[in-house]
Amino acid sequence: MQQKQTIEHSGIVQAVNERSVDVRIVSHPACAGCAASKICDVSESQEKIINTVRNIDVSVGEEVNVVMSQNQGFRALFLGYILPFLLLMFILIGLSSSGVTELLAGIIALGSLLPYYLIVYFLRGRIDKDFSFSIKKAE
Repeated sequence: MQQKQTIEHSGIVQAVNERSVDVRIVSHPACAGCAASKICDVSESQEKIINTVRNIDVSVGEEVNVVMSQNQGFRALFLGYILPFLLLMFILIGLSSSGVTELLAGIIALGSLLPYYLIVYFLRGRIDKDFSFSIKKAE
């Protein structure tokens, strides 16, 4: 039987509600172990609060793993980066090939991302329903 691919991050429970759990995760970049990481801005870690479905009993301060299916991760990557890049490139190439100056084509192509991200922002409730995080006890 094939095991379902998941993405996991460890975190600490910050708040427990009736249906959800808020988990604080610390995102460490790959270069955190570098000797120059103390002076490099790229190596800074970020804390994030993730709202997850309460599928197990946990208490505040407990260490858990936040789990998301790999397919959902790819979908988020597509919506956040790949689709806007393709939109930008198609508009840029289309305008450039139709005789619009490069500067104007670039400005219009960059401006086309504003409506895209506004649509994503206004549809965030619907998009949020498609993405669900769950938790499991840390091992």
